[in-house]
Amino acid sequence: MASKNNQTEPRIERIRPGDDRQTDRTEEKRPSFVRRHPLWVLLGVVILAALIAAAWLGWLIYFHPYESTDDAFIDARSFSLAMKVSGYVSEVPVTDNQHVQAGQVILKIDPRDYQIALDQADGQVNVASAAVTSTGAQIDAATAAIDVAKAQQNSASAALQYAQQQASRQQQLVKSGSGSVQAVQQAESTLQQSQASLAQAEANVTSALKNKAVAEAQKASAAASLSQAQAQAEEAQQNLKYTTIVAAQPGRVVRLTGAKGQYIEAGQAISMFVPDEVWITANFKETQLTDMRPGQPVDVTIDAYPDHKLHGRVASIQPGSGTVFSLLPAENATGNYVKVTQRVPVKIVVDNWPADLSIGPGMSVVPTVTVRPRH
Repeated sequence: MASKNNQTEPRIERIRPGDDRQTDRTEEKRPSFVRRHPLWVLLGVVILAALIAAAWLGWLIYFHPYESTDDAFIDARSFSLAMKVSGYVSEVPVTDNQHVQAGQVILKIDPRDYQIALDQADGQVNVASAAVTSTGAQIDAATAAIDVAKAQQNSASAALQYAQQQASRQQQLVKSGSGSVQAVQQAESTLQQSQASLAQAEANVTSALKNKAVAEAQKASAAASLSQAQAQAEEAQQNLKYTTIVAAQPGRVVRLTGAKGQYIEAGQAISMFVPDEVWITANFKETQLTDMRPGQPVDVTIDAYPDHKLHGRVASIQPGSGTVFSLLPAENATGNYVKVTQRVPVKIVVDNWPADLSIGPGMSVVPTVTVRPRH
Protein backbone atom coordinates (compact mmCIF):
# COMPACT_ATOMS: atom_id res chain seq x y z
CA MET A 1 0.00 0.00 0.00
CA ALA A 2 2.87 2.22 0.77
CA SER A 3 4.37 1.57 -2.67
CA LYS A 4 1.17 2.61 -4.39
CA ASN A 5 1.03 5.78 -2.52
CA ASN A 6 4.65 6.53 -3.36
CA GLN A 7 4.06 6.35 -7.10
CA THR A 8 4.15 9.72 -8.95
CA GLU A 9 0.73 10.85 -10.12
CA PRO A 10 0.35 12.74 -13.47
CA ARG A 11 0.37 16.48 -13.07
CA ILE A 12 -2.78 18.20 -14.18
CA GLU A 13 -2.45 21.88 -14.92
CA ARG A 14 -5.50 23.92 -14.39
CA ILE A 15 -5.90 26.79 -16.80
CA ARG A 16 -7.44 29.74 -15.28
CA PRO A 17 -9.90 31.91 -17.13
CA GLY A 18 -8.25 34.72 -19.05
CA ASP A 19 -5.06 32.77 -19.54
CA ASP A 20 -3.67 33.43 -23.11
CA ARG A 21 -1.95 30.13 -23.37
CA GLN A 22 -5.17 28.33 -24.28
CA THR A 23 -5.85 30.77 -27.19
CA ASP A 24 -2.34 30.54 -28.53
CA ARG A 25 -2.42 26.79 -28.52
CA THR A 26 -5.81 26.75 -30.29
CA GLU A 27 -4.56 29.11 -33.01
CA GLU A 28 -1.49 27.06 -33.52
CA LYS A 29 -3.48 23.94 -33.99
CA ARG A 30 -6.44 25.47 -36.13
CA PRO A 31 -5.65 26.13 -39.91
CA SER A 32 -6.78 29.34 -41.76
CA PHE A 33 -10.13 29.71 -43.53
CA VAL A 34 -8.47 29.64 -46.95
CA ARG A 35 -6.74 26.35 -46.09
CA ARG A 36 -9.84 24.91 -44.58
CA HIS A 37 -12.14 25.96 -47.54
CA PRO A 38 -9.98 26.43 -50.66
CA LEU A 39 -12.74 25.45 -53.08
CA TRP A 40 -15.23 27.91 -51.65
CA VAL A 41 -12.67 30.69 -51.76
CA LEU A 42 -11.85 29.88 -55.36
CA LEU A 43 -15.53 29.74 -56.23
CA GLY A 44 -16.13 33.10 -54.55
CA VAL A 45 -13.29 34.68 -56.50
CA VAL A 46 -14.67 33.28 -59.75
CA ILE A 47 -18.20 34.53 -58.94
CA LEU A 48 -16.89 37.99 -58.04
CA ALA A 49 -14.92 38.19 -61.30
CA ALA A 50 -18.00 37.05 -63.23
CA LEU A 51 -20.14 39.72 -61.56
CA ILE A 52 -17.61 42.41 -62.40
CA ALA A 53 -17.40 41.23 -66.02
CA ALA A 54 -21.21 41.08 -66.27
CA ALA A 55 -21.54 44.58 -64.85
CA TRP A 56 -18.96 45.88 -67.29
CA LEU A 57 -20.66 44.17 -70.24
CA GLY A 58 -24.07 45.44 -69.11
CA TRP A 59 -22.76 48.99 -68.92
CA LEU A 60 -21.06 48.61 -72.28
CA ILE A 61 -24.12 47.16 -74.02
CA TYR A 62 -27.08 48.82 -72.32
CA PHE A 63 -25.76 52.19 -71.18
CA HIS A 64 -22.57 53.21 -72.90
CA PRO A 65 -23.78 53.13 -76.58
CA TYR A 66 -26.72 55.47 -75.91
CA GLU A 67 -27.20 59.19 -75.65
CA SER A 68 -30.46 60.52 -74.23
CA THR A 69 -32.00 63.85 -73.23
CA ASP A 70 -35.21 65.10 -71.70
CA ASP A 71 -34.86 68.47 -73.46
CA ALA A 72 -36.81 67.29 -76.51
CA PHE A 73 -40.24 67.99 -77.94
CA ILE A 74 -42.41 67.34 -80.98
CA ASP A 75 -41.99 70.01 -83.63
CA ALA A 76 -43.85 70.99 -86.82
CA ARG A 77 -44.08 73.85 -89.29
CA SER A 78 -47.46 75.09 -88.08
CA PHE A 79 -48.83 78.31 -89.58
CA SER A 80 -51.87 80.56 -89.47
CA LEU A 81 -54.66 80.53 -92.03
CA ALA A 82 -55.77 83.99 -93.18
CA MET A 83 -58.19 85.37 -95.76
CA LYS A 84 -56.80 87.06 -98.85
CA VAL A 85 -60.04 89.01 -99.43
CA SER A 86 -62.66 90.53 -97.15
CA GLY A 87 -66.30 89.59 -96.79
CA TYR A 88 -68.95 87.91 -94.67
CA VAL A 89 -68.41 84.28 -93.71
CA SER A 90 -71.02 82.09 -95.32
CA GLU A 91 -69.83 78.60 -94.36
CA VAL A 92 -67.48 76.95 -91.84
CA PRO A 93 -67.62 73.20 -92.56
CA VAL A 94 -64.92 72.24 -89.99
CA THR A 95 -64.55 72.51 -86.24
CA ASP A 96 -61.75 72.85 -83.71
CA ASN A 97 -58.96 70.24 -83.75
CA GLN A 98 -60.51 68.49 -86.74
CA HIS A 99 -58.25 66.58 -89.11
CA VAL A 100 -58.63 67.58 -92.76
CA GLN A 101 -57.27 66.21 -95.99
CA ALA A 102 -55.57 68.19 -98.76
CA GLY A 103 -58.17 70.17 -100.73
CA GLN A 104 -60.84 70.03 -98.03
CA VAL A 105 -62.78 73.27 -97.49
CA ILE A 106 -62.10 75.05 -94.20
CA LEU A 107 -64.01 78.34 -94.59
CA LYS A 108 -66.01 80.26 -97.21
CA ILE A 109 -67.11 83.88 -97.50
CA ASP A 110 -69.97 85.24 -99.63
CA PRO A 111 -68.67 85.20 -103.24
CA ARG A 112 -71.39 87.31 -104.92
CA ASP A 113 -69.45 90.60 -104.98
CA TYR A 114 -66.42 88.88 -106.44
CA GLN A 115 -68.56 87.04 -109.00
CA ILE A 116 -69.94 90.41 -110.17
CA ALA A 117 -66.40 91.80 -110.46
CA LEU A 118 -65.42 88.76 -112.50
CA ASP A 119 -68.38 89.22 -114.85
CA GLN A 120 -67.43 92.87 -115.36
CA ALA A 121 -63.85 91.92 -116.08
CA ASP A 122 -65.01 89.30 -118.58
CA GLY A 123 -67.10 92.00 -120.30
CA GLN A 124 -64.06 94.23 -120.58
CA VAL A 125 -62.15 91.34 -122.10
CA ASN A 126 -64.88 90.90 -124.72
CA VAL A 127 -64.84 94.64 -125.55
CA ALA A 128 -61.06 94.68 -125.89
CA SER A 129 -61.14 91.54 -127.98
CA ALA A 130 -63.69 93.13 -130.32
CA ALA A 131 -61.49 96.21 -130.62
CA VAL A 132 -58.56 94.03 -131.60
CA THR A 133 -60.69 92.32 -134.23
CA SER A 134 -61.92 95.69 -135.57
CA THR A 135 -58.44 97.16 -135.86
CA GLY A 136 -57.33 93.97 -137.57
CA ALA A 137 -60.03 94.52 -140.16
CA GLN A 138 -58.91 98.12 -140.57
CA ILE A 139 -55.40 96.93 -141.22
CA ASP A 140 -56.69 94.54 -143.88
CA ALA A 141 -58.67 97.40 -145.52
CA ALA A 142 -55.60 99.66 -145.40
CA THR A 143 -53.54 96.94 -147.02
CA ALA A 144 -56.10 96.61 -149.81
CA ALA A 145 -56.14 100.40 -150.25
CA ILE A 146 -52.37 100.36 -150.57
CA ASP A 147 -52.63 97.76 -153.31
CA VAL A 148 -55.22 99.86 -155.18
CA ALA A 149 -53.15 103.02 -154.82
CA LYS A 150 -50.04 101.24 -156.05
CA ALA A 151 -51.99 99.93 -159.05
CA GLN A 152 -53.20 103.45 -159.80
CA GLN A 153 -49.64 104.68 -159.44
CA ASN A 154 -48.43 102.11 -161.95
CA SER A 155 -51.21 103.11 -164.37
CA ALA A 156 -50.41 106.80 -163.99
CA SER A 157 -46.73 106.10 -164.46
CA ALA A 158 -47.47 104.24 -167.72
CA ALA A 159 -49.77 107.05 -168.94
CA LEU A 160 -47.09 109.61 -168.13
CA GLN A 161 -44.50 107.67 -170.07
CA TYR A 162 -46.85 107.51 -173.10
CA ALA A 163 -47.61 111.25 -172.81
CA GLN A 164 -43.90 112.06 -172.71
CA GLN A 165 -43.31 109.99 -175.81
CA GLN A 166 -46.28 111.58 -177.58
CA ALA A 167 -45.14 115.09 -176.70
CA SER A 168 -41.65 114.32 -177.95
CA ARG A 169 -42.99 113.04 -181.30
CA GLN A 170 -45.18 116.10 -181.80
CA GLN A 171 -42.24 118.39 -181.15
CA GLN A 172 -40.17 116.47 -183.71
CA LEU A 173 -43.02 116.77 -186.28
CA VAL A 174 -43.28 120.49 -185.67
CA LYS A 175 -39.58 120.90 -186.20
CA SER A 176 -39.77 118.97 -189.47
CA GLY A 177 -42.79 120.97 -190.62
CA SER A 178 -45.11 117.98 -190.66
CA GLY A 179 -46.90 118.66 -187.37
CA SER A 180 -49.07 121.44 -186.05
CA VAL A 181 -48.70 123.67 -183.03
CA GLN A 182 -52.13 122.59 -181.79
CA ALA A 183 -51.03 118.97 -181.68
CA VAL A 184 -47.94 119.93 -179.73
CA GLN A 185 -49.99 121.90 -177.22
CA GLN A 186 -52.47 119.05 -176.84
CA ALA A 187 -49.61 116.58 -176.26
CA GLU A 188 -48.03 118.86 -173.62
CA SER A 189 -51.39 119.23 -171.89
CA THR A 190 -51.81 115.48 -171.82
CA LEU A 191 -48.28 115.17 -170.40
CA GLN A 192 -49.07 117.60 -167.60
CA GLN A 193 -52.28 115.77 -166.78
CA SER A 194 -50.37 112.48 -166.66
CA GLN A 195 -47.79 114.00 -164.32
CA ALA A 196 -50.54 115.27 -162.06
CA SER A 197 -52.25 111.87 -162.10
CA LEU A 198 -48.97 110.16 -161.13
CA ALA A 199 -48.41 112.59 -158.27
CA GLN A 200 -51.94 111.98 -157.05
CA ALA A 201 -51.43 108.23 -157.25
CA GLU A 202 -48.20 108.50 -155.27
CA ALA A 203 -50.00 110.61 -152.66
CA ASN A 204 -52.72 107.97 -152.46
CA VAL A 205 -50.10 105.29 -151.84
CA THR A 206 -48.53 107.37 -149.09
CA SER A 207 -51.92 108.00 -147.51
CA ALA A 208 -52.81 104.33 -147.63
CA LEU A 209 -49.52 103.43 -145.98
CA LYS A 210 -50.13 105.95 -143.21
CA ASN A 211 -53.65 104.66 -142.71
CA LYS A 212 -52.26 101.18 -142.32
CA ALA A 213 -49.71 102.42 -139.75
CA VAL A 214 -52.52 104.11 -137.82
CA ALA A 215 -54.57 100.93 -137.91
CA GLU A 216 -51.61 98.91 -136.68
CA ALA A 217 -51.06 101.36 -133.81
CA GLN A 218 -54.74 101.10 -132.94
CA LYS A 219 -54.47 97.34 -132.96
CA ALA A 220 -51.46 97.47 -130.64
CA SER A 221 -53.40 99.72 -128.29
CA ALA A 222 -56.39 97.40 -128.47
CA ALA A 223 -54.13 94.41 -127.79
CA ALA A 224 -52.69 96.19 -124.73
CA SER A 225 -56.21 96.94 -123.53
CA LEU A 226 -57.07 93.28 -124.05
CA SER A 227 -54.07 92.17 -122.01
CA GLN A 228 -55.04 94.59 -119.25
CA ALA A 229 -58.63 93.37 -119.31
CA GLN A 230 -57.46 89.76 -119.21
CA ALA A 231 -55.22 90.54 -116.23
CA GLN A 232 -58.13 92.17 -114.44
CA ALA A 233 -60.28 89.17 -115.25
CA GLU A 234 -57.61 86.83 -113.90
CA GLU A 235 -57.35 88.92 -110.75
CA ALA A 236 -61.11 88.79 -110.34
CA GLN A 237 -60.99 85.04 -110.87
CA GLN A 238 -58.31 84.70 -108.20
CA ASN A 239 -60.25 86.88 -105.78
CA LEU A 240 -63.25 84.65 -106.36
CA LYS A 241 -61.11 81.61 -105.54
CA TYR A 242 -59.77 83.37 -102.44
CA THR A 243 -63.28 83.44 -101.00
CA THR A 244 -62.73 79.75 -100.15
CA ILE A 245 -59.90 78.54 -97.91
CA VAL A 246 -58.88 74.94 -98.56
CA ALA A 247 -56.24 72.80 -96.89
CA ALA A 248 -53.03 72.71 -98.90
CA GLN A 249 -51.88 69.55 -97.10
CA PRO A 250 -53.22 67.06 -94.55
CA GLY A 251 -53.32 68.36 -91.02
CA ARG A 252 -55.42 69.64 -88.13
CA VAL A 253 -57.34 72.88 -87.73
CA VAL A 254 -56.45 74.44 -84.36
CA ARG A 255 -57.83 77.54 -82.59
CA LEU A 256 -60.55 78.20 -85.14
CA THR A 257 -61.94 81.75 -84.76
CA GLY A 258 -64.00 82.21 -87.93
CA ALA A 259 -67.76 81.90 -87.51
CA LYS A 260 -70.71 82.07 -89.89
CA GLY A 261 -71.95 85.64 -90.41
CA GLN A 262 -68.70 87.19 -89.22
CA TYR A 263 -67.12 89.93 -91.34
CA ILE A 264 -63.48 89.17 -92.05
CA GLU A 265 -60.93 91.66 -93.27
CA ALA A 266 -58.28 90.79 -95.81
CA GLY A 267 -55.26 89.32 -94.02
CA GLN A 268 -57.20 88.42 -90.87
CA ALA A 269 -56.20 85.06 -89.38
CA ILE A 270 -59.06 82.62 -88.85
CA SER A 271 -57.20 79.58 -87.40
CA MET A 272 -53.90 77.79 -86.95
CA PHE A 273 -52.98 74.78 -89.07
CA VAL A 274 -50.78 71.93 -87.85
CA PRO A 275 -49.57 69.65 -90.70
CA ASP A 276 -49.36 65.89 -90.32
CA GLU A 277 -45.64 66.04 -90.97
CA VAL A 278 -44.09 66.36 -87.52
CA TRP A 279 -40.70 65.46 -86.12
CA ILE A 280 -38.73 65.65 -82.89
CA THR A 281 -36.32 68.42 -82.01
CA ALA A 282 -33.92 67.13 -79.35
CA ASN A 283 -31.48 69.56 -77.74
CA PHE A 284 -28.46 67.42 -76.90
CA LYS A 285 -25.43 68.70 -75.07
CA GLU A 286 -22.49 69.30 -77.35
CA THR A 287 -20.54 66.67 -75.44
CA GLN A 288 -23.14 64.08 -76.48
CA LEU A 289 -22.57 64.62 -80.20
CA THR A 290 -19.15 62.98 -80.42
CA ASP A 291 -20.43 59.77 -82.01
CA MET A 292 -23.88 60.94 -83.14
CA ARG A 293 -24.47 60.75 -86.91
CA PRO A 294 -27.51 60.99 -89.24
CA GLY A 295 -29.22 57.66 -89.78
CA GLN A 296 -28.60 56.24 -86.31
CA PRO A 297 -31.62 54.49 -84.70
CA VAL A 298 -33.60 56.26 -82.00
CA ASP A 299 -36.06 54.96 -79.39
CA VAL A 300 -38.65 57.54 -78.35
CA THR A 301 -40.93 57.76 -75.33
CA ILE A 302 -43.72 60.35 -75.24
CA ASP A 303 -44.37 61.79 -71.80
CA ALA A 304 -48.13 61.89 -72.42
CA TYR A 305 -48.20 58.28 -73.64
CA PRO A 306 -45.39 56.41 -71.88
CA ASP A 307 -46.77 53.01 -72.91
CA HIS A 308 -46.23 53.73 -76.61
CA LYS A 309 -42.62 53.16 -77.60
CA LEU A 310 -41.73 54.71 -80.95
CA HIS A 311 -38.78 54.13 -83.22
CA GLY A 312 -37.08 56.55 -85.57
CA ARG A 313 -33.73 57.78 -86.76
CA VAL A 314 -31.53 60.85 -86.63
CA ALA A 315 -32.31 63.03 -89.66
CA SER A 316 -29.84 65.88 -89.23
CA ILE A 317 -27.78 67.83 -86.72
CA GLN A 318 -27.97 71.61 -86.72
CA PRO A 319 -24.61 73.19 -87.64
CA GLY A 320 -24.44 75.39 -84.56
CA SER A 321 -25.83 75.72 -81.06
CA GLY A 322 -29.35 76.87 -80.38
CA THR A 323 -28.31 80.20 -78.87
CA VAL A 324 -26.54 81.30 -82.04
CA PHE A 325 -29.80 81.31 -84.02
CA SER A 326 -31.90 82.87 -81.27
CA LEU A 327 -33.33 86.38 -81.44
CA LEU A 328 -30.67 87.70 -79.06
CA PRO A 329 -27.57 85.50 -79.47
CA ALA A 330 -25.08 85.37 -76.64
CA GLU A 331 -22.01 87.63 -76.85
CA ASN A 332 -19.05 85.73 -75.35
CA ALA A 333 -16.44 88.42 -75.94
CA THR A 334 -16.62 89.68 -72.35
CA GLY A 335 -14.15 89.76 -69.51
CA ASN A 336 -16.31 87.69 -67.17
CA TYR A 337 -16.88 84.83 -69.61
CA VAL A 338 -17.85 81.51 -68.04
CA LYS A 339 -17.79 78.43 -70.25
CA VAL A 340 -21.14 76.67 -70.36
CA THR A 341 -21.93 73.44 -72.14
CA GLN A 342 -24.06 74.37 -75.13
CA ARG A 343 -26.99 72.45 -76.55
CA VAL A 344 -27.39 71.66 -80.23
CA PRO A 345 -30.78 70.85 -81.82
CA VAL A 346 -30.97 67.42 -83.48
CA LYS A 347 -33.84 66.58 -85.83
CA ILE A 348 -35.30 63.10 -85.35
CA VAL A 349 -37.94 61.57 -87.61
CA VAL A 350 -40.25 58.82 -86.41
CA ASP A 351 -41.04 55.85 -88.63
CA ASN A 352 -44.75 55.57 -87.79
CA TRP A 353 -46.70 57.95 -85.57
CA PRO A 354 -49.68 56.34 -83.82
CA ALA A 355 -52.87 57.29 -85.64
CA ASP A 356 -55.06 56.90 -82.54
CA LEU A 357 -53.15 59.42 -80.41
CA SER A 358 -53.43 63.18 -80.35
CA ILE A 359 -49.84 64.16 -81.06
CA GLY A 360 -48.87 67.74 -81.76
CA PRO A 361 -46.07 70.32 -81.49
CA GLY A 362 -44.70 71.13 -78.07
CA MET A 363 -45.32 67.73 -76.46
CA SER A 364 -42.34 66.49 -74.44
CA VAL A 365 -40.51 63.31 -75.43
CA VAL A 366 -37.40 61.44 -74.33
CA PRO A 367 -35.29 60.19 -77.26
CA THR A 368 -32.51 57.65 -76.83
CA VAL A 369 -30.02 57.48 -79.69
CA THR A 370 -27.87 54.42 -80.29
CA VAL A 371 -24.63 56.19 -81.13
CA ARG A 372 -22.65 52.96 -81.46
CA PRO A 373 -23.92 49.56 -82.67
CA ARG A 374 -24.45 46.84 -80.12
CA HIS A 375 -22.08 43.87 -80.39
